[in-house]
Amino acid sequence: MDTTMPRYPENRKAAVLGKLLPPHNRSVPEIAQAEGISEATLYNWLKQARQQGVPVPGSLNNSPEDWSGETKFAVVIETAPLNASELSEYCRAKGLYPEQVARWRQACIEGAATQESRDPVVIGQLKAVKQQIRTLEKDLRRKEKALAESAALLVLQIPKGHKKSSTRSGRTRNDDHDPAA
Repeated sequence: MDTTMPRYPENRKAAVLGKLLPPHNRSVPEIAQAEGISEATLYNWLKQARQQGVPVPGSLNNSPEDWSGETKFAVVIETAPLNASELSEYCRAKGLYPEQVARWRQACIEGAATQESRDPVVIGQLKAVKQQIRTLEKDLRRKEKALAESAALLVLQIPKGHKKSSTRSGRTRNDDHDPAA
């Protein structure tokens, strides 16, 4: 009795996987019966494909929106160099919409930006900058108080008999100065 597992050529394996993946999304039992390949082998092929970054839905009955983050990321990477017509062709072959891929791409970008904010080095730099801002604000308040105090002292130093008032023309004149003299 031979207990060795049969080896399948890569082209047959790819053809069978093509039937399991979008847009066909045929069930594993259906393909196993039609191709004469065990279900365990087909599940193993799907697992291997997923590990290699091929967009494989978690469950073949799920919609693309239910795919794992890794699968969506793999689609984003695969479609990054494609132009609009190539992207449309790719999406038709995978059972996707270009809008889904665009949404996933944006989510990846936002996720990367969020990750930068979680970086310990960035967090440390942010704390240092915040501390510097607090120090500068404190220094500014202290200097504003000193300036206000200096202005008050200057106002108090003007002699009492030396009052200045403004005329209609905007010029100042001394009240104790007699213009008729």
